[in-house]
Amino acid sequence: MGRLLRWGVRVGLGVLAALVAYLAVTFGQVLWASRQDDARAASAIVVMGAAQWDGRPSPVLQARLDHAVTLWAQGLADVIIVTGGKQAGDRVTQGFAGYRYLRELGVPDAAIRVEVEGTNSYEELSASALIVANEGRPREVLVVSDPYHAFRVTEIADEVGLRAWVSPTGTASSVRALVRETAAVAIGRIVGYRRLSNIS
Repeated sequence: MGRLLRWGVRVGLGVLAALVAYLAVTFGQVLWASRQDDARAASAIVVMGAAQWDGRPSPVLQARLDHAVTLWAQGLADVIIVTGGKQAGDRVTQGFAGYRYLRELGVPDAAIRVEVEGTNSYEELSASALIVANEGRPREVLVVSDPYHAFRVTEIADEVGLRAWVSPTGTASSVRALVRETAAVAIGRIVGYRRLSNIS
């Protein structure tokens, strides 16, 4: 009985050590990606959704939109895809708030595509992939989001058939945000990001 118990403890410790190592490596990948800016020419700039306040972008969404306009003005893509549906209690979608803000900054209608159904990153990128495919564009996109989000965005994009580079905003990523992303990536790699989006 003692030998069996010792064997069980060793197995348990081995599993725990493997889990800790997996999470540590994942955290390192999330942190490293948060510090990169892979801005380059692409078929479209995809702006990940964030909160809006009765049609006005929140500071987080505004920072993403401002950065997307800078990339667009540099000629890195000829269209900007704004994403995001309604959250509970919203009267306006994140995508529409983004569209209106871009128009105020002088971006023409012809350069804007609007996605208004996505309620999470997977849905927003999946819908963006459909927009790109329907227009016959190459599936290489430049994604704009917050730094902490960069690694998961590229993994989700790969799952929905896009090749994504991320050019993050200049906002700082808190340790809490990085830890939360580490958990999301660690679980998403195992169960799939689509399944994770359905249960999160």
